[in-house]
Formats: sequence, structure tokens, C-alpha cells
Amino acid sequence: MEVRKRKIFAISILLIVVFLLWKAFLNYDNKYLSVSPDLGEISGIEFDKDGNLWAINDSGNSTEIHQIDSLGEIHRSVKITNAKNIDWEDLTQDDFGHFFIGDFGNNKNNRNDLTVYKIENPIDLKARETEAEIIKFKFFDQDLNNTTDSVKNYDLEAFLFYKGRLYLFTKNRTKPFDGYTNLYRMEDYASNQKAQKVGRFKTCQAGKYQCWITGAAISPNRKVMALLGSNKIWIFKNWKGDDFFTGAVSEIDLGMITQKEAITFMNDSTLVIADENFRGIGGNLYKYDID
Repeated sequence: MEVRKRKIFAISILLIVVFLLWKAFLNYDNKYLSVSPDLGEISGIEFDKDGNLWAINDSGNSTEIHQIDSLGEIHRSVKITNAKNIDWEDLTQDDFGHFFIGDFGNNKNNRNDLTVYKIENPIDLKARETEAEIIKFKFFDQDLNNTTDSVKNYDLEAFLFYKGRLYLFTKNRTKPFDGYTNLYRMEDYASNQKAQKVGRFKTCQAGKYQCWITGAAISPNRKVMALLGSNKIWIFKNWKGDDFFTGAVSEIDLGMITQKEAITFMNDSTLVIADENFRGIGGNLYKYDID
């Protein structure tokens, strides 16, 4: 019994050492801010037209958007009274500054209540509550009765606004994993819609965690698009029409794997990303210059 206890103790010490070494060697060179623990499941970020940063939390949290101050604390929160947070996954905004919240996390690929909430420009929100326009949608090419693993590419964690429409990027859960994210488009107004497929892009084949798309953003000048994964960012430029994947693509290696689910542009050449806090790892904002 004593020998067994000693082995368990030794293994525990080894695991602690490995964890501490892993944490020590994480690349935090681009970190510029830690965020409040109340944003421990941060899943979307966006700057308003006055340069204020806003964030949302993932599934099971409140139906609030939170303004983050220069210290990473919550400056104020606005509740969306007619919304649910089934699985909030991303934030984007239109040319007038209206915010869109994507409640479309779809891990099992079986949701029939995919929703986008549209609210007014946060600059104009003086009260602590507001109501949203509600956009309901489905995928034009999805058969909800087909649950085979090979077609499970209808999870969503990323979208953006571009030229009057919303563009959705799937998080691929196919088995065997084929590495593609699919691009869909839909209108930006309250209605029941069917998202239409535009194109697809093969992220990688290394494994699903490295290849999953967990966030999307477009620059203020609408010339650069970025997709986020757990350890890299894909940058697209010079695309044709509204198929971003027809453009030139480059990659930024983030140097570490954490649960990154939020990305936005601070300006035309600077990206900001956020990761969730998982057992003391993450819970930060990072800046990356792309020019």
C-alpha cells in the first residue's frame, strides 16, 4: 500500500511539474491585457465606433454584452431582454455600428433554432437593457434527419458583416475529419432565412483542434478578412465578389494552443484576439500587427 501511495504521489508531482513548465513556456509576447474573471468564457469581441471594446460570454451565461475598460474590467453591461444565451459564439457589426450576436453554437449539428440578435449601436445604448431584432435561420443544404458523422459541418462559432450581408464560417466536426470550413451568407434583417453556401476552405489536416474555426473578423476598410483557430490566424486579401476564399491567404502562427474564440480588428492593420480562462491558462487579450 505504501509503495502504491508513493507512486501516486510521484505521478502527481510529475503532472504538476509538467503543467507548470507548459504554462511557463506559453508564448505571451503579444499579450496586452488580462480580462475580468467574469469574462472567463469570452466568445466574441468587437470595437464600437468610438473605440470601446465589447465582449460576450459563451453558452449558459447571461444575455448581456459587456464593455471592457483599459484595465480589463467590465465598465458596464447591457442586457438583451428578449434574447436567450443557448450558445453565443461571436460578435460583428454593420456599417452603422449595429451589433450582431450569433447564438448559433451547434456542437451536435442538430439545432433548429439558430439565431442572430441585432441590436442598436452600443454608443447609443444609455439604459442597462435593450431589445433585439431576431434573425432566425437554417442551412439551405442541411438535412436535420441525417446525423451521420461524415456530414457534421454545421457547427458555428464565427461570422462577420460584409456589404449588407452576414457571412458564416463553420466549425468542422466531421468524422473522419476533412479539414474544411464552409462559408455561408444570409441577409442582415429580422426574418426566417436559409443560409446559402458560398465556398469552402481547407484549414489543415493536423487535427481538428488546430483546424477548427472559432472566430472571424473583417478590417474597417473591408479589405482584410481574418479567421481564428486555436493556434493560428488565417489572413485573406484580394478576394473576388463575396467569396473570401478566392483571395490570397497567409497564416500567423500564434505560438501556443489555448481556447481562443474571439477576434476583431482594432484598426486596419491590428488584430485583437481573446482566449477563455481554462484552469488558470488564458483569460487574456492579445494584439497582432498584420502589416
